[in-house]
Amino acid sequence: MAVSKTVALIVAAGKGERAGGGVPKQYRMLGSKPVLAHAFDTLASHPAIDGVLVVVAHGDETHARAAIGARQPLALVPGGATRRQSVLNGLESIGSADRILIHDAARPLVPAAVVDRLLAALADAPGAVPVLPIADTVAQAGEELGAVVDRASLLRVQTPQAFRFDDVLAAHRTWIGEEPTDDAQMVRTAGHIVATVTGDSMLDKITVPEDFAVMEARLGTRSIRTGLGFDVHRLADGEELWLGGIRVPHAQGLLGHSDADVALHALTDAILGTIAAGDIGQHFPPSDPQWRGAPSSRFLEHAAALVQSAGGRIEHVDLTIICEAPKIGPHRDAIRARIGDLLRLSLERVSVKATTTERLGFTGRGEGIAAQAVATVSLYEAHP
Repeated sequence: MAVSKTVALIVAAGKGERAGGGVPKQYRMLGSKPVLAHAFDTLASHPAIDGVLVVVAHGDETHARAAIGARQPLALVPGGATRRQSVLNGLESIGSADRILIHDAARPLVPAAVVDRLLAALADAPGAVPVLPIADTVAQAGEELGAVVDRASLLRVQTPQAFRFDDVLAAHRTWIGEEPTDDAQMVRTAGHIVATVTGDSMLDKITVPEDFAVMEARLGTRSIRTGLGFDVHRLADGEELWLGGIRVPHAQGLLGHSDADVALHALTDAILGTIAAGDIGQHFPPSDPQWRGAPSSRFLEHAAALVQSAGGRIEHVDLTIICEAPKIGPHRDAIRARIGDLLRLSLERVSVKATTTERLGFTGRGEGIAAQAVATVSLYEAHP
């Protein structure tokens, strides 16, 4: 028996100017990650979906990849002048599939149960859309309040919308007339039945700035977590000195299995601590030869990715380097910038300090360098 191929297509080619924020709304942060990443992660992790394709505006590919993060789409497809053209561009790039889910990036919260209902409906109909009844009174527009419209005969239509691939592709290729409001309209015009399934208020669309606050509330309870990290490495001849992700000129370097960047090691442990994910040694054992000489930036990025996967966002990091030499002051700005790049944090969220132990202890004798770090993370925990 042939295996059915199901693809999700996310339309993210709009400008999203009404939502404010200075960037298209699909790239603005919502909770712990960009708006686009919410829908992408849900659809990409659904067991019935084989891949996700994203349609983006010309020139937005870099923004889209940064928003999506570690997960990768089947492709990033350039959009068109209209939503219809953008969807058609995406469909044509897929080539062939059995089923397609077409979704708007401006609807970031996608309940998996709605996807299940949509795909089940395709067993009996060429298309299916999620809908909700209208609770408010509906009246005709005008300078004065017009006649009330019977809301019992009306429905709110949402996305994702599911179709048999060949049917929706043909409907797009043959469309003539005014721009449609959604893909279901085109499939119905082509003579196909479009079934309805129960939608969900979580699928509401972000349109104006106030919608972000509503979506934040729906994400769940926001909690603040703090993690503490501490590390020590011995100074030795013949080694390079790496501190905070940059190479610092010095007569000696730190000794360790990786590049021994004591600052990034402490910071990695602090970030892992915010989500109770153990320590750096559990994730990158010193006994494993693949980490010999490895840049510690990889460890820090791994910890940050785990926070993101847990639904968290790194809010602030505070690093203290403890040594007699070298002087950290001349390198402080470069270290802050490097950490900011690795964690995708603005400079005002990255604190780097240095101190000595007044020539007391191993750091005071110049035998090694220590570092301690504190990381602050916000997590969105779903309501029970």
